[in-house]
Amino acid sequence: MRILLADDAALLREGLAGLLTAAGHEVVAQVADADALRTEVARLAAAGEPPDVVVTDVRMPPTRTDDGLRAAVDLRAAHPGLPVVVLSAYVAGPYLGELLEGVDGAVGYLLKERVGRVSDFLRSLDVVVSGGIVIDPEVLTHLMTSAAGAIGAGAAMADPMNRTGALDASGGPGASGGGPAASAPAGPQNPRCSPPPQDWPPPQDWSSPPPPQSSQDPRHPQNRGLERLTPRETEVLTLMAEGLSNGRIAQRLMVSDGAVAKHVANIFLKLDLPPGEENRRVRAVLVWVRAHA
Repeated sequence: MRILLADDAALLREGLAGLLTAAGHEVVAQVADADALRTEVARLAAAGEPPDVVVTDVRMPPTRTDDGLRAAVDLRAAHPGLPVVVLSAYVAGPYLGELLEGVDGAVGYLLKERVGRVSDFLRSLDVVVSGGIVIDPEVLTHLMTSAAGAIGAGAAMADPMNRTGALDASGGPGASGGGPAASAPAGPQNPRCSPPPQDWPPPQDWSSPPPPQSSQDPRHPQNRGLERLTPRETEVLTLMAEGLSNGRIAQRLMVSDGAVAKHVANIFLKLDLPPGEENRRVRAVLVWVRAHA
């Protein structure tokens, strides 16, 4: 394949170019900043020879923040379907969600250390060039851990008394202290404790439609589908997001190919991806990642 490399670290860029060349690929250009990346892709496209894939670092000049990511997003908009692999030194951050916004495939997000695992990196490039999506396993683990923590925090906020002790029927502390609950003396009602007015809650204004649900909204239909996945189906979907085929998933989980195929079919069903849906595997991965990124 024909590859364009973008990284301001000359040593890493040259090493990556040597690795790819040794694997039989052609590095058509190397650039060191985001502006040069945009220019070079435009030049190659104008000549009728666009790269098969762009591999770019997230952080590059001119600002050394997220210029590489911004360039990747711009390139995807200017050249729809252009395969892009973004390399990052950071597991966390907003980069993944921004990269996947509005895409249908041919995108990869890998940690830089993944490049050292040559066979995995080359396989990831093949998956992205063929229109798939590859997310670094460590990034996926981080997303799953963050999601689990958010769910636990939400449950605690929904029932704060669960951590501080139950209230008895009078609304005061329970009788665990051994005595009766204290009562307030009779007198004027505390205005801060007065009952709500008759028109409470206020009437709902239905004159304007509710805002559309985002892909990260737990009420989104496909996110509700994620909630219906079994632990094993969630595990299979996570491995799909790593870019693994059914056969490789079966090897990883030490189950039969048929068992994996059944789990994948259930995932498609629960995420409302019917057989006629184009590229269901990629769309299932996008649902999972967008819900957690």
